Amino acid sequence: MSLAANLFIYIVILAGPLAGLALTWRAPRLGAVVVALTMAGSLIFGIVNHFVLDSPDHVSHVDAQWRPLFASTAALLAATEAIGCGLALALVREGRSA
Repeated sequence: MSLAANLFIYIVILAGPLAGLALTWRAPRLGAVVVALTMAGSLIFGIVNHFVLDSPDHVSHVDAQWRPLFASTAALLAATEAIGCGLALALVREGRSA
């Protein structure tokens, strides 16, 4: 991975949702926005790198014996990120109506 990709992984994918969660203690709506944005960024990054771009992280570049496991975990990760983004967006909308 490039330096930019590694920075994105560490800041947005790993630290971002945790920072959003921490923000929910003092500012619930802001925390939910941070979680939603970082989960959306994680989802896009994962789909692009695992399924779209021809990169070493693409599912077709994994050794044949490990490809089904890698592809299924990549798809499950995308589903988890989509659910997390959707739930955080629901919290943001709930904050608007309150």
